[in-house]
Amino acid sequence: MTDFSISEDLLQAENATRKTALDEDYAALARALGRRGIDADALTRKIMAFGVAIPTWGVGTGGTRFARFPGPGEPRHLFDKLEDCAIIHHLVRATPTVSPHFPWDATSDYAALREVAAKHGLAFDAVNSNTFQDQPNQEHSYKFGSLSHVEPAVRAQAIAHNIDCIAIGRQLGSTALTVWIGDGSNFAGQSNMTLALDRYLDSMREIYAALPADWRVFLEHKLYEPAFYSSVISDWGTSFAAAQELGPKAQCLVDLGHHAPNVNIEQIVARLVRFGKLGGFHFNDSKYGDDDLDTGSVEPFRLFMVFNELIDARMRGAEGFAPAYMLDQSHNVTDPIESLMQSAIELQRAHAQALIVDRSALAEAQAANDALGAHLELKRAYTTDVSPILAMARLQAGGAIAPIETYRASDYRKHKAKERPPVARTSAGIV
Repeated sequence: MTDFSISEDLLQAENATRKTALDEDYAALARALGRRGIDADALTRKIMAFGVAIPTWGVGTGGTRFARFPGPGEPRHLFDKLEDCAIIHHLVRATPTVSPHFPWDATSDYAALREVAAKHGLAFDAVNSNTFQDQPNQEHSYKFGSLSHVEPAVRAQAIAHNIDCIAIGRQLGSTALTVWIGDGSNFAGQSNMTLALDRYLDSMREIYAALPADWRVFLEHKLYEPAFYSSVISDWGTSFAAAQELGPKAQCLVDLGHHAPNVNIEQIVARLVRFGKLGGFHFNDSKYGDDDLDTGSVEPFRLFMVFNELIDARMRGAEGFAPAYMLDQSHNVTDPIESLMQSAIELQRAHAQALIVDRSALAEAQAANDALGAHLELKRAYTTDVSPILAMARLQAGGAIAPIETYRASDYRKHKAKERPPVARTSAGIV
Protein backbone atom coordinates (compact mmCIF):
# COMPACT_ATOMS: atom_id res chain seq x y z
CA MET A 1 0.00 0.00 0.00
CA THR A 2 1.29 3.44 -0.92
CA ASP A 3 1.24 5.85 2.00
CA PHE A 4 -1.32 8.53 1.35
CA SER A 5 -0.36 12.18 1.38
CA ILE A 6 -2.13 15.38 0.43
CA SER A 7 -1.36 16.06 -3.22
CA GLU A 8 -0.16 19.33 -4.65
CA ASP A 9 -3.03 19.17 -7.14
CA LEU A 10 -5.61 19.13 -4.35
CA LEU A 11 -3.83 21.96 -2.55
CA GLN A 12 -3.79 24.12 -5.68
CA ALA A 13 -7.42 23.33 -6.47
CA GLU A 14 -8.52 24.28 -2.96
CA ASN A 15 -6.49 27.49 -3.09
CA ALA A 16 -7.93 28.40 -6.48
CA THR A 17 -11.47 28.44 -5.08
CA ARG A 18 -10.44 30.99 -2.44
CA LYS A 19 -7.79 33.11 -4.19
CA THR A 20 -10.11 35.83 -5.54
CA ALA A 21 -11.73 36.43 -2.17
CA LEU A 22 -8.34 36.47 -0.46
CA ASP A 23 -6.99 39.04 -2.91
CA GLU A 24 -9.96 41.28 -2.20
CA ASP A 25 -9.70 40.92 1.56
CA TYR A 26 -5.92 41.41 1.51
CA ALA A 27 -6.19 44.56 -0.58
CA ALA A 28 -8.80 46.01 1.79
CA LEU A 29 -6.67 45.24 4.84
CA ALA A 30 -3.56 46.61 3.13
CA ARG A 31 -5.34 49.92 2.55
CA ALA A 32 -6.50 50.08 6.16
CA LEU A 33 -3.03 49.27 7.47
CA GLY A 34 -1.49 51.72 5.05
CA ARG A 35 -3.46 54.55 6.63
CA ARG A 36 -1.66 53.61 9.86
CA GLY A 37 1.74 53.61 8.18
CA ILE A 38 2.00 49.81 8.07
CA ASP A 39 3.24 47.97 4.98
CA ALA A 40 1.06 44.86 4.55
CA ASP A 41 3.57 43.13 2.28
CA ALA A 42 6.39 43.65 4.79
CA LEU A 43 4.14 42.34 7.55
CA THR A 44 3.34 39.27 5.44
CA ARG A 45 7.04 38.55 4.97
CA LYS A 46 7.60 38.72 8.72
CA ILE A 47 4.78 36.25 9.31
CA MET A 48 6.26 33.93 6.69
CA ALA A 49 9.50 33.90 8.71
CA PHE A 50 7.77 32.85 11.94
CA GLY A 51 7.96 29.22 13.03
CA VAL A 52 6.92 27.07 15.97
CA ALA A 53 7.92 23.48 16.76
CA ILE A 54 5.45 20.62 16.98
CA PRO A 55 6.07 18.05 19.72
CA THR A 56 6.05 14.48 18.45
CA TRP A 57 3.59 13.51 21.19
CA GLY A 58 1.20 16.24 20.07
CA VAL A 59 0.00 14.42 16.95
CA GLY A 60 -1.40 11.57 19.05
CA THR A 61 -4.69 11.63 20.94
CA GLY A 62 -4.31 12.86 24.51
CA GLY A 63 -6.33 11.92 27.54
CA THR A 64 -7.16 12.61 31.15
CA ARG A 65 -6.76 10.65 34.36
CA PHE A 66 -10.16 9.13 33.67
CA ALA A 67 -9.87 7.92 30.13
CA ARG A 68 -8.29 8.16 26.75
CA PHE A 69 -10.37 7.79 23.61
CA PRO A 70 -8.15 6.76 20.68
CA GLY A 71 -8.84 8.35 17.33
CA PRO A 72 -8.70 6.79 13.86
CA GLY A 73 -5.38 6.62 12.08
CA GLU A 74 -3.28 7.50 15.11
CA PRO A 75 0.50 7.42 14.58
CA ARG A 76 2.00 4.11 15.67
CA HIS A 77 5.63 5.20 15.89
CA LEU A 78 7.93 8.14 15.32
CA PHE A 79 7.92 7.83 11.53
CA ASP A 80 4.12 8.09 11.48
CA LYS A 81 4.41 11.12 13.75
CA LEU A 82 6.80 12.78 11.32
CA GLU A 83 4.36 12.10 8.51
CA ASP A 84 1.59 13.89 10.40
CA CYS A 85 3.90 16.76 11.36
CA ALA A 86 4.84 17.14 7.69
CA ILE A 87 1.18 17.45 6.68
CA ILE A 88 0.70 20.23 9.23
CA HIS A 89 3.70 22.16 7.93
CA HIS A 90 2.72 21.50 4.31
CA LEU A 91 -0.60 23.26 4.83
CA VAL A 92 0.23 25.92 7.45
CA ARG A 93 3.89 26.65 6.61
CA ALA A 94 4.59 27.68 10.18
CA THR A 95 5.82 24.45 11.81
CA PRO A 96 9.20 23.60 10.24
CA THR A 97 10.63 21.83 13.28
CA VAL A 98 9.76 18.86 15.48
CA SER A 99 10.56 18.44 19.16
CA PRO A 100 11.13 14.79 20.12
CA HIS A 101 10.73 13.20 23.56
CA PHE A 102 12.90 10.38 24.87
CA PRO A 103 12.60 7.52 25.51
CA TRP A 104 9.16 7.78 23.84
CA ASP A 105 10.80 8.42 20.46
CA ALA A 106 13.80 6.15 20.81
CA THR A 107 15.00 4.43 17.64
CA SER A 108 18.08 2.51 16.56
CA ASP A 109 19.29 4.84 13.81
CA TYR A 110 19.07 8.57 14.47
CA ALA A 111 21.02 9.50 11.36
CA ALA A 112 18.35 7.75 9.29
CA LEU A 113 15.65 9.48 11.32
CA ARG A 114 17.17 12.85 10.54
CA GLU A 115 17.24 12.00 6.85
CA VAL A 116 13.57 10.98 6.89
CA ALA A 117 12.64 14.22 8.63
CA ALA A 118 14.60 16.23 6.04
CA LYS A 119 12.73 14.48 3.22
CA HIS A 120 9.54 15.69 4.87
CA GLY A 121 10.96 19.22 4.97
CA LEU A 122 11.40 19.09 8.75
CA ALA A 123 14.26 19.64 11.18
CA PHE A 124 14.56 18.90 14.90
CA ASP A 125 14.13 21.43 17.67
CA ALA A 126 14.86 20.93 21.40
CA VAL A 127 14.95 17.36 22.70
CA ASN A 128 12.92 16.55 25.81
CA SER A 129 13.96 14.13 28.54
CA ASN A 130 11.58 11.98 30.57
CA THR A 131 12.35 11.20 34.21
CA PHE A 132 8.75 11.53 35.37
CA GLN A 133 7.74 8.01 34.29
CA ASP A 134 9.17 4.58 34.87
CA GLN A 135 10.07 2.77 31.66
CA PRO A 136 10.15 -1.00 31.01
CA ASN A 137 13.22 -2.68 32.52
CA GLN A 138 14.24 0.53 34.30
CA GLU A 139 16.51 -0.30 37.23
CA HIS A 140 15.41 2.45 39.64
CA SER A 141 11.94 3.95 40.04
CA TYR A 142 11.08 7.66 39.85
CA LYS A 143 8.07 7.24 42.11
CA PHE A 144 9.66 9.52 44.72
CA GLY A 145 11.60 11.76 42.37
CA SER A 146 14.43 11.74 39.87
CA LEU A 147 17.03 14.52 39.77
CA SER A 148 16.21 15.42 43.39
CA HIS A 149 15.74 11.88 44.71
CA VAL A 150 17.23 11.06 48.10
CA GLU A 151 19.03 8.02 46.64
CA PRO A 152 22.23 8.81 44.69
CA ALA A 153 21.67 5.83 42.36
CA VAL A 154 18.29 7.19 41.22
CA ARG A 155 19.77 10.62 40.59
CA ALA A 156 22.65 9.07 38.65
CA GLN A 157 20.18 7.20 36.45
CA ALA A 158 18.23 10.39 35.73
CA ILE A 159 21.42 12.33 35.00
CA ALA A 160 22.62 9.64 32.61
CA HIS A 161 19.30 9.72 30.75
CA ASN A 162 19.55 13.48 30.21
CA ILE A 163 23.12 13.15 28.98
CA ASP A 164 21.95 10.41 26.61
CA CYS A 165 19.29 12.83 25.32
CA ILE A 166 22.01 15.36 24.56
CA ALA A 167 23.91 12.74 22.57
CA ILE A 168 20.77 11.85 20.62
CA GLY A 169 20.02 15.52 20.03
CA ARG A 170 23.46 16.09 18.55
CA GLN A 171 22.78 13.35 16.01
CA LEU A 172 19.46 14.96 15.13
CA GLY A 173 20.88 18.46 14.76
CA SER A 174 19.24 19.86 17.87
CA THR A 175 20.91 22.52 20.00
CA ALA A 176 18.78 22.48 23.17
CA LEU A 177 17.60 20.17 25.93
CA THR A 178 14.35 20.74 27.84
CA VAL A 179 14.26 19.37 31.38
CA TRP A 180 10.98 19.03 33.26
CA ILE A 181 10.75 16.89 36.36
CA GLY A 182 7.73 15.78 38.37
CA ASP A 183 9.75 15.81 41.60
CA GLY A 184 8.10 17.11 44.75
CA SER A 185 5.96 15.93 47.65
CA ASN A 186 2.34 15.09 48.34
CA PHE A 187 2.45 15.34 52.16
CA ALA A 188 3.66 18.04 54.49
CA GLY A 189 6.92 16.86 55.96
CA GLN A 190 7.49 14.27 53.25
CA SER A 191 10.49 16.11 51.83
CA ASN A 192 13.12 18.53 53.05
CA MET A 193 12.43 21.30 50.55
CA THR A 194 15.87 22.91 50.80
CA LEU A 195 17.81 19.67 50.41
CA ALA A 196 15.58 18.55 47.53
CA LEU A 197 16.47 21.71 45.61
CA ASP A 198 20.14 21.26 46.46
CA ARG A 199 20.07 17.74 45.06
CA TYR A 200 18.33 18.98 41.92
CA LEU A 201 20.98 21.64 41.38
CA ASP A 202 23.80 19.16 41.92
CA SER A 203 22.24 16.85 39.33
CA MET A 204 21.67 19.68 36.86
CA ARG A 205 25.28 20.79 37.18
CA GLU A 206 26.39 17.42 35.81
CA ILE A 207 23.91 17.70 32.93
CA TYR A 208 24.96 21.29 32.28
CA ALA A 209 28.61 20.21 32.12
CA ALA A 210 27.72 17.76 29.33
CA LEU A 211 26.17 20.45 27.11
CA PRO A 212 28.04 21.18 23.86
CA ALA A 213 29.32 24.73 23.53
CA ASP A 214 26.48 25.83 21.24
CA TRP A 215 23.68 24.23 23.29
CA ARG A 216 21.19 25.60 25.82
CA VAL A 217 19.24 23.83 28.52
CA PHE A 218 15.67 24.97 29.23
CA LEU A 219 14.42 24.57 32.80
CA GLU A 220 10.66 24.07 32.84
CA HIS A 221 8.71 24.86 35.99
CA LYS A 222 5.26 23.65 36.99
CA LEU A 223 3.16 24.72 39.94
CA TYR A 224 1.75 21.29 40.73
CA GLU A 225 1.18 17.78 39.38
CA PRO A 226 2.14 15.04 39.97
CA ALA A 227 3.38 16.51 43.25
CA PHE A 228 0.43 18.38 44.74
CA TYR A 229 1.86 19.64 48.04
CA SER A 230 5.18 20.96 46.79
CA SER A 231 7.10 20.87 43.50
CA VAL A 232 10.86 21.23 43.41
CA ILE A 233 10.78 23.61 40.42
CA SER A 234 7.36 25.11 41.00
CA ASP A 235 7.51 28.66 39.63
CA TRP A 236 9.45 31.05 37.47
CA GLY A 237 11.38 32.42 40.44
CA THR A 238 12.78 29.01 41.36
CA SER A 239 13.50 28.28 37.72
CA PHE A 240 15.25 31.63 37.34
CA ALA A 241 17.36 31.13 40.47
CA ALA A 242 18.39 27.67 39.28
CA ALA A 243 19.30 28.97 35.83
CA GLN A 244 21.35 31.74 37.40
CA GLU A 245 23.32 29.24 39.47
CA LEU A 246 23.92 26.88 36.57
CA GLY A 247 25.31 29.44 34.12
CA PRO A 248 24.65 31.30 30.86
CA LYS A 249 23.57 28.23 28.88
CA ALA A 250 20.71 27.58 31.30
CA GLN A 251 17.47 29.46 30.64
CA CYS A 252 13.84 29.33 31.72
CA LEU A 253 11.04 27.80 29.72
CA VAL A 254 7.52 29.21 30.16
CA ASP A 255 4.54 26.90 29.70
CA LEU A 256 1.37 28.99 29.62
CA GLY A 257 -0.47 26.52 31.85
CA HIS A 258 2.13 26.03 34.56
CA HIS A 259 1.14 28.94 36.80
CA ALA A 260 -1.13 29.78 39.69
CA PRO A 261 -4.56 31.18 38.69
CA ASN A 262 -4.53 34.82 37.54
CA VAL A 263 -0.74 35.04 37.37
CA ASN A 264 0.44 37.79 35.00
CA ILE A 265 2.35 35.65 32.53
CA GLU A 266 3.32 38.53 30.25
CA GLN A 267 5.05 40.19 33.21
CA ILE A 268 6.98 37.00 33.84
CA VAL A 269 8.06 37.12 30.20
CA ALA A 270 9.21 40.72 30.62
CA ARG A 271 11.19 39.86 33.76
CA LEU A 272 12.93 36.88 32.17
CA VAL A 273 13.78 38.94 29.09
CA ARG A 274 15.20 41.67 31.32
CA PHE A 275 17.59 39.23 33.00
CA GLY A 276 18.50 37.36 29.83
CA LYS A 277 16.95 34.10 30.97
CA LEU A 278 13.99 33.61 28.66
CA GLY A 279 14.68 30.33 26.87
CA GLY A 280 11.35 29.78 25.21
CA PHE A 281 7.72 28.74 25.44
CA HIS A 282 5.45 25.76 25.47
CA PHE A 283 2.28 27.26 24.05
CA ASN A 284 -1.19 26.07 25.02
CA ASP A 285 -4.18 27.53 26.85
CA SER A 286 -5.84 26.88 30.19
CA LYS A 287 -8.98 27.49 32.16
CA TYR A 288 -8.13 26.03 35.57
CA GLY A 289 -4.48 24.95 35.54
CA ASP A 290 -2.28 22.86 33.31
CA ASP A 291 -5.15 21.96 30.98
CA ASP A 292 -3.06 21.89 27.78
CA LEU A 293 -5.95 23.25 25.74
CA ASP A 294 -5.52 24.52 22.19
CA THR A 295 -3.46 27.70 22.01
CA GLY A 296 -5.59 30.83 21.93
CA SER A 297 -8.83 28.92 22.51
CA VAL A 298 -9.61 30.42 25.93
CA GLU A 299 -7.54 33.56 26.47
CA PRO A 300 -6.41 34.94 23.09
CA PHE A 301 -5.80 38.40 24.56
CA ARG A 302 -3.28 36.97 27.01
CA LEU A 303 -1.52 35.28 24.10
CA PHE A 304 -1.39 38.63 22.32
CA MET A 305 0.03 40.29 25.44
CA VAL A 306 2.78 37.68 25.63
CA PHE A 307 3.71 38.43 22.02
CA ASN A 308 3.52 42.14 22.75
CA GLU A 309 6.36 41.65 25.24
CA LEU A 310 8.29 39.49 22.78
CA ILE A 311 8.05 42.06 20.00
CA ASP A 312 8.99 44.81 22.44
CA ALA A 313 12.10 42.85 23.43
CA ARG A 314 13.04 42.18 19.83
CA MET A 315 12.65 45.82 18.82
CA ARG A 316 14.74 46.95 21.80
CA GLY A 317 17.46 44.49 20.84
CA ALA A 318 17.35 42.73 24.21
CA GLU A 319 20.64 40.94 24.81
CA GLY A 320 20.55 37.19 24.28
CA PHE A 321 16.96 37.28 23.07
CA ALA A 322 16.35 34.10 21.03
CA PRO A 323 13.31 32.27 22.42
CA ALA A 324 12.36 28.82 21.18
CA TYR A 325 8.68 28.22 20.47
CA MET A 326 6.80 24.92 20.77
CA LEU A 327 3.16 23.85 20.94
CA ASP A 328 2.43 21.63 23.94
CA GLN A 329 -1.20 20.53 23.90
CA SER A 330 -3.36 17.52 24.69
CA HIS A 331 -6.02 16.82 22.09
CA ASN A 332 -8.73 14.81 23.81
CA VAL A 333 -11.78 15.47 21.63
CA THR A 334 -10.40 16.87 18.36
CA ASP A 335 -8.26 15.65 15.49
CA PRO A 336 -4.74 16.52 16.71
CA ILE A 337 -3.66 17.61 13.24
CA GLU A 338 -6.50 20.12 13.03
CA SER A 339 -5.87 21.45 16.53
CA LEU A 340 -2.15 21.89 15.88
CA MET A 341 -2.80 23.70 12.61
CA GLN A 342 -5.27 26.05 14.25
CA SER A 343 -2.92 26.68 17.17
CA ALA A 344 -0.04 27.52 14.85
CA ILE A 345 -2.33 29.99 13.08
CA GLU A 346 -3.31 31.57 16.41
CA LEU A 347 0.37 32.08 17.25
CA GLN A 348 0.87 33.77 13.89
CA ARG A 349 -2.18 35.91 14.57
CA ALA A 350 -0.90 37.09 17.96
CA HIS A 351 2.51 37.70 16.41
CA ALA A 352 1.06 39.79 13.57
CA GLN A 353 -1.15 41.79 15.93
CA ALA A 354 1.81 42.55 18.18
CA LEU A 355 3.81 43.69 15.15
CA ILE A 356 1.22 46.34 14.25
CA VAL A 357 1.14 47.98 17.67
CA ASP A 358 2.06 51.65 17.27
CA ARG A 359 5.09 51.57 19.56
CA SER A 360 5.68 55.31 19.46
CA ALA A 361 2.09 56.14 20.39
CA LEU A 362 2.17 53.50 23.11
CA ALA A 363 5.38 54.91 24.58
CA GLU A 364 3.96 58.44 24.53
CA ALA A 365 0.82 57.34 26.35
CA GLN A 366 2.88 55.45 28.93
CA ALA A 367 5.16 58.45 29.47
CA ALA A 368 2.12 60.70 29.96
CA ASN A 369 0.51 58.28 32.42
CA ASP A 370 -2.40 57.97 30.01
CA ALA A 371 -3.60 54.58 31.19
CA LEU A 372 -6.61 54.30 28.90
CA GLY A 373 -4.77 55.72 25.93
CA ALA A 374 -2.00 53.14 26.29
CA HIS A 375 -4.55 50.36 26.66
CA LEU A 376 -6.44 51.49 23.57
CA GLU A 377 -3.24 51.39 21.50
CA LEU A 378 -2.95 47.70 22.35
CA LYS A 379 -6.63 47.02 21.77
CA ARG A 380 -6.44 48.77 18.40
CA ALA A 381 -3.87 46.20 17.25
CA TYR A 382 -5.59 43.28 18.96
CA THR A 383 -8.98 43.95 17.39
CA THR A 384 -7.52 44.20 13.88
CA ASP A 385 -8.47 41.12 11.86
CA VAL A 386 -5.15 40.07 10.36
CA SER A 387 -6.54 36.84 8.87
CA PRO A 388 -5.86 37.95 5.25
CA ILE A 389 -2.21 38.57 6.15
CA LEU A 390 -1.91 35.07 7.62
CA ALA A 391 -3.62 33.45 4.65
CA MET A 392 -1.46 35.36 2.16
CA ALA A 393 1.67 34.35 4.07
CA ARG A 394 0.63 30.70 3.82
CA LEU A 395 -0.17 31.03 0.12
CA GLN A 396 3.10 32.74 -0.76
CA ALA A 397 5.02 30.09 1.20
CA GLY A 398 3.31 27.30 -0.72
CA GLY A 399 0.69 26.39 1.87
CA ALA A 400 -3.08 26.43 2.06
CA ILE A 401 -5.26 29.50 2.17
CA ALA A 402 -7.66 27.46 4.34
CA PRO A 403 -5.59 24.69 5.98
CA ILE A 404 -8.30 22.90 7.95
CA GLU A 405 -10.79 22.95 5.08
CA THR A 406 -8.13 21.62 2.70
CA TYR A 407 -7.15 18.94 5.18
CA ARG A 408 -10.75 17.81 5.54
CA ALA A 409 -11.26 17.80 1.78
CA SER A 410 -8.31 15.41 1.45
CA ASP A 411 -9.80 12.75 3.75
CA TYR A 412 -6.28 12.35 5.15
CA ARG A 413 -7.48 10.87 8.44
CA LYS A 414 -9.74 8.39 6.65
CA HIS A 415 -6.84 7.19 4.53
CA LYS A 416 -4.54 6.90 7.54
CA ALA A 417 -7.16 4.88 9.41
CA LYS A 418 -6.83 2.28 6.65
CA GLU A 419 -3.03 2.34 6.69
CA ARG A 420 -2.54 2.32 10.45
CA PRO A 421 -4.04 -0.36 12.71
CA PRO A 422 -6.15 1.04 15.58
CA VAL A 423 -4.30 1.88 18.78
CA ALA A 424 -5.34 -0.46 21.58
CA ARG A 425 -7.40 1.04 24.35
CA THR A 426 -5.65 1.62 27.63
CA SER A 427 -6.84 2.30 31.16
CA ALA A 428 -4.24 5.06 31.48
CA GLY A 429 -5.31 8.51 30.39
CA ILE A 430 -2.08 10.45 30.89
CA VAL A 431 0.19 10.50 27.85
